[in-house]
Amino acid sequence: MDFRISDTFTDSLSKLTGEEQKAIKTTAFDLQLNPENPGFSFHKLDRAKDKNFWSVRVNTNIRINVLS
Repeated sequence: MDFRISDTFTDSLSKLTGEEQKAIKTTAFDLQLNPENPGFSFHKLDRAKDKNFWSVRVNTNIRINVLS
C-alpha cells in the first residue's frame, strides 16, 4: 500500500493543539505500519465524489480522510 501525505494535511495539522497533533501523527504512523489493525474505525464516505474515500477515527472529535 502506498502512503502519501497531502499539503492540506500538514497545513491543517499546524492549526491544531499539540495534543491533537500528537494523536493524529500517532494514528497516521500506526496506519502506515498496519492498515489492517482492527482498532481503526474506518467509515466509507458515501457522499464523496470519489467512492474510494474513507475516514479513520483518531479520537471522538477528529478523523483522518484516506483514499484507498
